[in-house]
Amino acid sequence: MRETLDFVIRHGYMILFAVVFVEQAGLPVASVPVLLGIGALSADGRFSFAIALLVALFASLPADIAWFEMGRHKGYRVLRLLCRISLEPDTCVQTSTDVFRRYGMGTLVLAKFIPGMGVVTTPMAGLMGMRRALFLLLDGAGAALWATLYLGLGVIFRRQLEDVAAVVARTGVSLAAVVIGAVGGYLGWKWLGRRRYLRRLAMARISPEELWRRMEAGEEVTILDLRHDSELDADGSKVPGALRFAPQDLDTRHREIPRDRDIILYCT
Repeated sequence: MRETLDFVIRHGYMILFAVVFVEQAGLPVASVPVLLGIGALSADGRFSFAIALLVALFASLPADIAWFEMGRHKGYRVLRLLCRISLEPDTCVQTSTDVFRRYGMGTLVLAKFIPGMGVVTTPMAGLMGMRRALFLLLDGAGAALWATLYLGLGVIFRRQLEDVAAVVARTGVSLAAVVIGAVGGYLGWKWLGRRRYLRRLAMARISPEELWRRMEAGEEVTILDLRHDSELDADGSKVPGALRFAPQDLDTRHREIPRDRDIILYCT
């Protein structure tokens, strides 16, 4: 336990930078425990709260800017890439698009507080054509607010965090083993959920070639084009004969969908 604490104190800023950067780059790493720990240690004078905040900012912004620029130039292809590596692939694009459209530019300020949203809203801002200066202002404000909150919570609850560390020390198990075990268990649970989702998706999916063969054979099918307007504008392609619905209109327009044939959904 003592060796782990000494290591964290010697390399704390470097650990904070690496964890925040990797998380904002899109990998499933949790930086909040590190922010809480650094905040707690800053209350005892072992770290500088201001320097820790700057480190978190400098780690977050480069990754955010890179995703923003890829969103500007690659569009929805970037979102699909992010959602393939996401732990929540079933709702990733849909949720991020809906939230961004509902709350607009202010989404960037609060996105990092919503699991899975922080890394997705940055390319979404680029896709929506947000100006770079405005993006930097809002994203920087959001990153500063996010890092300040969790560092501050570490300061406020430092005694409780010390109690947890003391309990871990008395068990004879290293703190690193506990953290790694907890994170591994969480990622394993999410991975199993992802595998179940992908299995269900594979069973329900139809390829464009198979759909075309069914249409050529005279089989009646209904195609629903549920892509968002922003993706249609970026792509420009239309599906011949498809019914065009915005996803949010399904509840009010579902009676327009024929019920006497198979329904094929084409969505984001």
